[in-house]
Amino acid sequence: MQRRHFLLATAALALLLAFSQAQAHHGWTGGETRELVGVITDVQLGNPHGVLILDVDGETWTVEVGQPWRNDRAGLGEGDLATGVEVRVSGEHSGERLLKVEQLWIGDEHFVLYPDRI
Repeated sequence: MQRRHFLLATAALALLLAFSQAQAHHGWTGGETRELVGVITDVQLGNPHGVLILDVDGETWTVEVGQPWRNDRAGLGEGDLATGVEVRVSGEHSGERLLKVEQLWIGDEHFVLYPDRI
């Protein structure tokens, strides 16, 4: 019986550690929600997530968007996230000039990347 309890406790601890590390890796750490408006100066879309470099009032911000499938599901099309496009982004401030995007706007179009986060 003690061995069974030990194995269950070990399995529960392993799951808890794996979940907390995944949360920390992806930046959902309960940080401050911010909104930025800027012009895309560089785009690198792909896995594990896309990265936009924004010029926000003369400051360079790194903005992480979703994986390709998540961007597609949100309704973003080919070329929507391109150099020269002005975007408004909202998400979790995750470090000095780093934002993990939960939703974004291009003009009047609204795209929700992480519906469970807003």
